[in-house]
Amino acid sequence: MKGAYVHVHSMRLATGEEVLVARVLAQDGRVGYGFSFRLESTEARHMAEWHAGVRKERPGYQPVLEHPWEKAFLEKKEIPWKSEPAFAAIRWLPTA
Repeated sequence: MKGAYVHVHSMRLATGEEVLVARVLAQDGRVGYGFSFRLESTEARHMAEWHAGVRKERPGYQPVLEHPWEKAFLEKKEIPWKSEPAFAAIRWLPTA
């Protein structure tokens, strides 16, 4: 299965650092998110593809900031996306 749509967005963390956040929509409607504190869109996209179930292999990741998102990903836990207020403000495309 392939991703039907990919959207990568730059956002500012509450601490002032920049991060790239990706959203992948699978053809069957599943949604996946990914991030990159290295500002590498491929890294964020691969993570989002894996999260959406369109990439089989879980991407490797080396922490940069010891941010809660990184810790959760490395511990194979659900990522607390809402821990960053700017994440909720992103207007993802497509909207429907």
